Amino acid sequence: MTTFTVPGLSDKAGAEVAELLQKALSRYNDLHLTLKHVHWNVVGPNFIGVHEMIDPQVDLVRGYADEVAERIAALGASPQGTPGAIQKDRTWDDYSVGRDTVQAHLAALDLVYTGVIEDTRKSIERSGELDPVTEDMLIGHAGELEKFQWFVRAHLENSGGQLATEGKKTEKDAADAAKSA
Repeated sequence: MTTFTVPGLSDKAGAEVAELLQKALSRYNDLHLTLKHVHWNVVGPNFIGVHEMIDPQVDLVRGYADEVAERIAALGASPQGTPGAIQKDRTWDDYSVGRDTVQAHLAALDLVYTGVIEDTRKSIERSGELDPVTEDMLIGHAGELEKFQWFVRAHLENSGGQLATEGKKTEKDAADAAKSA
């Protein structure tokens, strides 16, 4: 519980924003670990391009985690960056694809990005009612996350603009659909 927060924000609003940001911190920590997992486990044609595409995403998402943690601290709360915190905050399943093809990982990663972006947009909406500084930070994150998802989707899209994973709800189903497309 916060005992102080940034000037111009009530302690109650600061605590609520810190809670929103804690969920974002866990999402970002999970995402950068998932991205590194993909980086290590992707195989097949186009391996090197995707392998090298992932590392800048890892670095930027790690930076988001740091930025969010520092904002939590500025709001007077204690950022929790432990594996237990990720597990506690997790509303999603653990990444389910091991060593597999470029298409399989990118298809699964597309669903991961969808979940992260949807949750980030919900946080943007709520923080916009409470704290425009936090809202602005999250808007910047969302823009880059959406760009990364576009990079991923470019590998999954056919000439008609359809995704090989359209309608898939699980990473495994998305991976299987992309491999057979």
